[in-house]
Amino acid sequence: MGSLPQTALGIDVGGTKIAAAIVTFPGGQIHARRQIPTNPERGSQAVLGDLVQLTAELMAGTDPTCPPCTTIGIGLCELVSPDGRILSGNCVRWRADTIASLLEPFGTVTLEADVRAAARAEALLGAGRRFRTFLYVTVGTGISCCLMEDGKPYLGARGATGTLASSALRVPCAHCGTLNLQTLEDLASGPGIVHRLNRLQPGRVHTGQDVFAEVARGNTDARQVVQTACEALGSAVGLMVNVLDPEAVILGGGLAQSDDFLWEDFLEATRRHIWSEVHRELPIVRAETGKDAGVIGAALSALQPRARQGR
Repeated sequence: MGSLPQTALGIDVGGTKIAAAIVTFPGGQIHARRQIPTNPERGSQAVLGDLVQLTAELMAGTDPTCPPCTTIGIGLCELVSPDGRILSGNCVRWRADTIASLLEPFGTVTLEADVRAAARAEALLGAGRRFRTFLYVTVGTGISCCLMEDGKPYLGARGATGTLASSALRVPCAHCGTLNLQTLEDLASGPGIVHRLNRLQPGRVHTGQDVFAEVARGNTDARQVVQTACEALGSAVGLMVNVLDPEAVILGGGLAQSDDFLWEDFLEATRRHIWSEVHRELPIVRAETGKDAGVIGAALSALQPRARQGR
């Protein structure tokens, strides 16, 4: 980006929380930040109402020392097309034109897939600055990925990239023939590891952090759940490395950023599943933009022209 200050409101809409902030570039400074629960079970319209209210509150309270903010970027936990249409309704069923109309009093709106937004932030301000091409993987309420090339996300033909963990591999058991119907998110996302531990110890945990706390207490079931999650995640990331041959892998998202995440287990599993010695020792690092990756990336998406196919 240029050296002159630019400001945008970045909103990160996830399955668990909605985070929003006024962000100034080129440095990515946060001037205001708010976070509220998503609670998508209330229905998409209720969540949309919260989004509009949050936008109004932040725009009204903008720091007068900031450059004017007239543009809004929204990173959404859905598939988003190259021209900004919402292609899925897994968490919230929204239409891009409805969002633009409701937020029109506050500024122009740009929609982006949340994983691509966070990867943009990492490319500009985080660990991705060191690499021309890297694979960004986020692990939290969901699991998704984005290939970055020269600071831009690869969009694919339809924008439907990043769904690393949503489909079962359907591999039959060699002994009984039963098909595996679990997805990577079932095995390794926050809700996934909570569900798996509660099946073994009913009602024991409520969040992914609770599972990590049980590991720290010496709970052997919890450790087995997290270790197998790391194995599954490492297998999937190794496969992506085999296919894409990036310079590096950057792991982000709330779950993977936790100090209690079994990082060494994940690293060992990933490297073991990378087939070629040519890239088995590529850098695999944690994201550096932390909890603000989503809002910074969403704001950045509003200020950077969308380029088809990442070029």
